[in-house]
Amino acid sequence: MIQRQEFNVLGEPIASCCTDPMTGFFRDGSCRTGEDDHGRHTVCARMTQEFLEFSRARGNDLITPRPEYSFPGLKAGDCWCLCVLRWKEALDAGFAPPVRLESCHQSALDHVTLADLQAHTLAG
Repeated sequence: MIQRQEFNVLGEPIASCCTDPMTGFFRDGSCRTGEDDHGRHTVCARMTQEFLEFSRARGNDLITPRPEYSFPGLKAGDCWCLCVLRWKEALDAGFAPPVRLESCHQSALDHVTLADLQAHTLAG
């Protein structure tokens, strides 16, 4: 099967988000998406403790390891492909973690603005 070229929010080929821990809906390190990805895991973000606690309080515990799903649990500093609507919810509540624009899938722009993402771009 040939994989089609995926693009980021800047209109460039999408860059890998993270492979340690391995992230992405397809667990290939990329925040690319597809028909089966109902959560739209398209925002590459570096976890902060504040965001992890916010997400857990909203019923999505990203801290606790879940070996049955090969999920190691996340800590502050880890990068992860987030559901775009969770990132937007965190943005609206003041807890949005910083993002890697080059690793955010272009379809994230269906739900958030490039300006909002740029305002939360990782330094360096």
